[in-house]
Amino acid sequence: INEAISHKSWMHTPEALAKHYIAYNAKFLGNTEVEAPKGTEVVKDAVRKLKFQRHIKKSEGQKIPKVELQISIYGVKILDPKTKDVQHNCQLHRISFCADDKTDKRIFTFICKDSESNKHLCYVFDSEKCAEEITLTIGQAFDLAYKKFLESGGKDVETRKQIGTLQKRIQELETENSELKKQLQELEEQLMIAHVPSAGSISMKPQSTDIFDMVPFSPVTPLVPTPASNGCPPPPPTTLPPDISKDLFGAEPFDPFTCGAADFPPDIQSKLDEMQEGFKMGLTLEGTVFSLDPLDSRC
Repeated sequence: INEAISHKSWMHTPEALAKHYIAYNAKFLGNTEVEAPKGTEVVKDAVRKLKFQRHIKKSEGQKIPKVELQISIYGVKILDPKTKDVQHNCQLHRISFCADDKTDKRIFTFICKDSESNKHLCYVFDSEKCAEEITLTIGQAFDLAYKKFLESGGKDVETRKQIGTLQKRIQELETENSELKKQLQELEEQLMIAHVPSAGSISMKPQSTDIFDMVPFSPVTPLVPTPASNGCPPPPPTTLPPDISKDLFGAEPFDPFTCGAADFPPDIQSKLDEMQEGFKMGLTLEGTVFSLDPLDSRC
């Protein structure tokens, strides 16, 4: 929320917006595509454009349609006041900018990203001197919706992304480790071949030991106890192929997206990601002067 309105106290109780909705009546001038999700000049151009279109329609005898706005933590619904048919449903995390006209107390607007086209649309309304109140109500609903999103697990989205990145890095290291094991195994086999005695020779080279008379440890040779063999040379060490399905400690690799009680299907996860991005962008509330043109003083 814009710091410019942070000092204002909210007008409604949280329960009114969380369990119910706040309704307002207004005239709907329409919506138009804009180039950016925020900006005073962006909404000024949109208001000017839609007002001009309404002047033309009014001259042709068309009236500005009346609508009912239902504002809650679930979004801003635009309905037909008589039939209650929903014309537009703007989710709060898609609303990025909301402003009211300080010279004309009736005009307010907000920018919302369309859920199908992903275009930014500017909605413009004419209310009976309730523009500022409606703007602040949308701001309060956004604030409550964001807090509810965090409380219901939205804050885990970023954590899950970080875990996913770490998991990817672990898999890369495991692959690299497997390649190194394979190279060590090949080198060891080459060394064993190089030390095989020639035919007819009765001399045998004892297995090399360290300063403690111990056989050097090989990371690719499992430590298997060898039983007494009455002076016969021990059997050649057996090597096992690296198991790429195991991690460095022999455990199954951790997958943050296939475990845990808070697991989400891909479609739900994508929606959570989208909501997080929308809430992260924030909602800017602003009071401004849309137009000083006397022609635009009335719709």
